[in-house]
Amino acid sequence: MKSALLMVDLQNDFCKGGRLAVPDGDAVIPLANQIQQKFECIVATKDWHPASHLSFASNHSNKKPGDSIILSGIDQILWPDHCVQESEGSDFHPQLNTTRVSQIIYKGTHPEIDSYSAFFDNGHLRETVLSEWLLAQHVTDVYVLGLATDYCVKFTCLDAVKLGFNVFIITDACRGVELHPGDCAHALQEMQQANIKLIRSKDL
Repeated sequence: MKSALLMVDLQNDFCKGGRLAVPDGDAVIPLANQIQQKFECIVATKDWHPASHLSFASNHSNKKPGDSIILSGIDQILWPDHCVQESEGSDFHPQLNTTRVSQIIYKGTHPEIDSYSAFFDNGHLRETVLSEWLLAQHVTDVYVLGLATDYCVKFTCLDAVKLGFNVFIITDACRGVELHPGDCAHALQEMQQANIKLIRSKDL
């Protein structure tokens, strides 16, 4: 058995002052640095959108962030422009230690479909290299932290367990968007029902 730490989207745009700031998102950074010390295999993900990405409300007339549309046959929430490729907002948080990161996974690169999960786009039409890379490292157990609990963290965890990994979410090292009250609680419940183990950093 070999473990990997997967740090989801610890980027400027999801932290304080960012274009899509997750409430209290910055609080995850020092904890992520601390947790890294317990792992040899560390992966970090990045939202990496082209400016023309159709999940951006700005790319639709008469639409605003929070509206929903059908995109590539899938319900899509429209977001503020965020994590545009090569922008400062797409950079990792400046206080995040990235010296021990073995692999960076870029997602959300196709303009016509969003990618919450680090493994697949939202339609499961295209796969990132993450699963292949973890298997090549003989990883069986995946520990997940990051932003946001109710979107990219949740869908990453759900895909990981479907792919056969043992999955653990480090709940105190995640924060959620909470577009609707209770979204994070529902996300954690959904993950637990999928046999994803909810742990805290002190349990590592």
